[in-house]
Amino acid sequence: MSGIGKKHEKWLLLAPTVIVLLLITAIPFVQTFLTSFTDAEISYAPVGPNWIGFENYFYALSDPYFRAALGRTLYFTVVSVGAEAVIGVAAAMLLNQNFRGRNLMRALIILPWAVPTIVNALAWRLIYHPDYGALNSMLFQLGLIGEYRSWLGDPALALNMVVLADVWKNFPLIAYVALAALQTIPSDLHKAASIEGAGAWKRFRSITLPWILGPLSVVLILRTIEAFRVFDIIYVMTRGGPADGTKTASFFVYQEYFNYLRTGSGSSYAVLVAVVSAVLIAIYYKGVNRQSGSN
Repeated sequence: MSGIGKKHEKWLLLAPTVIVLLLITAIPFVQTFLTSFTDAEISYAPVGPNWIGFENYFYALSDPYFRAALGRTLYFTVVSVGAEAVIGVAAAMLLNQNFRGRNLMRALIILPWAVPTIVNALAWRLIYHPDYGALNSMLFQLGLIGEYRSWLGDPALALNMVVLADVWKNFPLIAYVALAALQTIPSDLHKAASIEGAGAWKRFRSITLPWILGPLSVVLILRTIEAFRVFDIIYVMTRGGPADGTKTASFFVYQEYFNYLRTGSGSSYAVLVAVVSAVLIAIYYKGVNRQSGSN
C-alpha cells in the first residue's frame, strides 16, 4: 500500500473516534461558548435570550466568590494530585520489590480506585461523622484528640478532609501506571549505578524518575483534569459547605446553572474553568517536556 493510502487508512480508522469526540465535546462546548454571551435563563418567559457580549465574563472575573472558588479548586488540584503522585510512586516502588504476598498486595491496592466515586464519598462521610465516625473513635482511643470533632463541619478542615478521601481513591491508578513503567527498567542500569557508588536517592533521581516520567506524566495530566473539575465527591460529602469552604469552581457553575437558573452567566463561568484547566495542563506538560529534555 502506498504512503498516501496508509495515511488515508489511518484517518479512516480514527474517524469514528473523532466523530464521537466532536458530538460529545466540541458541539456542546461551542453551544456553551455562544450561550455565555447572552443573558439566557431557565424560565417560562416567552422572551428569548439577548446578546450582551462580554458582560458575563467581566462580571465573572470581578466576582470575588468565583475567584475564591477558583482558589479552592487550584488548592484541591495541586495538593490532591501531588499527594497521589508521591504516594502512588512510593507504592509502586514497594510493589516492585520481591516479598511474600506481593501478588495479593498488587490485587488489593486497586480496590479503592475500583470503588465508584459516590460510594467512596459516602464511605468517607461516615468515617468523618462527628458522633460515630471511625476517625474520631480511632484518634480518641489513641489519645491524639481529647474530644470528637466535626471534620466536615469546620471550614478550615473540610477541604483537606475531602482531599484525603480523593487521594485514597485515586493514588492506586498512579501506582499501577508507575509499576508498569518500573518493570521495564533494565536491571543492569541500577547495578551499574550501584557499582559506581550511586545511592538510592541518586539512582531514583537519575534513572528511575526519568524512565517512568513519560507514562507518569500522561496519568498525572488526566488526574489534573479530573481534579480541577471535581464535583461529585464535593456534592456528596459537603454540598460545598461549610460556609463555602469546599465550594469549587465546578460546584459554583452547578449552582449558577441549576440553583439560580442563570445559564448565560453559568456558561461564562464554565468556559473560564475550561480555559484555566487548559492553561494549567499546558504549563504542566511544558514542564514535563523540559524535565525530560534535561535528562
